[in-house]
Amino acid sequence: QVQLVESGGGSVQAGGSLRLSCTASFPGHNYGTKYCMGWFRQAPGEEREGVASIYTDSGSTVYADSVKGRFIISQDKAKNSLYLRMNSLKPEDTAMYYCAVDTWNRCRGLTAGFFGYWGQGTQVTVSS
Repeated sequence: QVQLVESGGGSVQAGGSLRLSCTASFPGHNYGTKYCMGWFRQAPGEEREGVASIYTDSGSTVYADSVKGRFIISQDKAKNSLYLRMNSLKPEDTAMYYCAVDTWNRCRGLTAGFFGYWGQGTQVTVSS
């Protein structure tokens, strides 16, 4: 069973930065098997929104337009970890942030339905 544990959320003022981490466990596999890993977020009353994804094999990344140029997704295969560096944070970035895995052998898009495994989430709150 794939297990994902997020950390690094918190409260920050607008313009600030946070780095989220996700530690992944893939029983029977090493991190770096050809999966798509992503970050999603969900604000109260809103649908879950794809933020960024990375294909573990090539490191190829995709970003939502709303975060492009401000957020950076990265991975450290040796640490079985996924990261999301969030800069120039805005109040509208406030949400629960989730790490997720799509075990297809390529990234199919920032659509929650493609991702079969999810962490519990970490809260990010940005005040104005």
